Formats: sequence, structure tokens, C-alpha cells
Amino acid sequence: MTATEDAAAFTGDGLARFQAVVFLNTTGDVLDATQQAAFEQYIGGGGGYVGVHSAADTEYGWPWYGQLVGAYFQSHPHIQNATVVVEDRTHDATAHLGATWRRTDEWYNYRTNPRAGARVLASLDESSYSGGTMNGDHPIAWCKEYAGGRSFYTGGGHTAESYAQADFRRHLLGGIRWAAGTAGTAGPGM
Repeated sequence: MTATEDAAAFTGDGLARFQAVVFLNTTGDVLDATQQAAFEQYIGGGGGYVGVHSAADTEYGWPWYGQLVGAYFQSHPHIQNATVVVEDRTHDATAHLGATWRRTDEWYNYRTNPRAGARVLASLDESSYSGGTMNGDHPIAWCKEYAGGRSFYTGGGHTAESYAQADFRRHLLGGIRWAAGTAGTAGPGM
């Protein structure tokens, strides 16, 4: 594992060492055109991507990335407790959870619904908190095979407290293992 905020690591050789790349609370334009091309090649060669929370608030001018992450950020209400409905308990990122999961975080609304192009693992019960704007169908964690590689995204992870929660850490681990191709899942990649 390597942790870096240096985009210069996004080269063909630099990325080839890794099974998955995690965009942990990135925002804005983080890669230049050469780095974007290297990342596209990495995913095309079977690499994995994991987007955490504001990874959906990243690279708005790069349509390929928008498809990779699955949906772009639109807005969010204040940090609050909400009910997460676990839709798919066969995936490594959600198999440890019950049918619902109450937790506090900053809950994103997305510009589009990723459901048509992704395997939705969990969604928000918009009646359980205030400020949801996705008309009752509010995916919050999903995965998909994309452009030769794998993509996992979770909308959780804004608060520092999230990372102290065993269930959230296990959720992330399952997503990382799936994106890296090191965890089995029941059913197809989508």
C-alpha cells in the first residue's frame, strides 16, 4: 500500500504496481491529461478503482471519470443520522451488514442515479433524514465493471468518526478487495 497526494504517481509504471487505486475524499481537478490517460490505461488493463465520499465531487470535466465513479455530487444537507438500506448482502462490502444500517455522515445527493449502470449495494431511506433529493431512489454504495477494470464507490466517509466504526471500515475493506479482484462475490459484476 502507498498513500500519496502526488498526482505524479499516475504513470503507467507507477500504477502497474497496484491492484486498486483509492480516491479518498478527493475534490476538484486532480489529474492532468497525461495522468488521466495513464489512469484510463490502468483501468483498461484490469485495474481497480475505489471512490470514497467526495470522489464523486472530482474531475467534472473528464467524462470517462464520471462514468467510472458512477454519479457526480450535486448537494448535501447537514451531517445527520440516516438509515442505509442494504440492497445486496452478497457483496464483500455489505455481507457483514444487516438489512438496514443506521449511521451518521454527510449524505450526498447525486446529479444522476447510478442504478441503470451499476450494481447498487446500498441506498438511503430518504424518509429517515432531511435533505434527500433523489425522489426515494437514493443509491449510496455501488460497484460495476467498467472499461476493462472494476469500480466501487461509497458515499460514506466524510466524518472522521466513520473511520472509527468497525462496520464502515469493513465496508471499505470489502470494496477495496472487490475492486482489486481479491474477493469473491455472488452474482455478476453488475
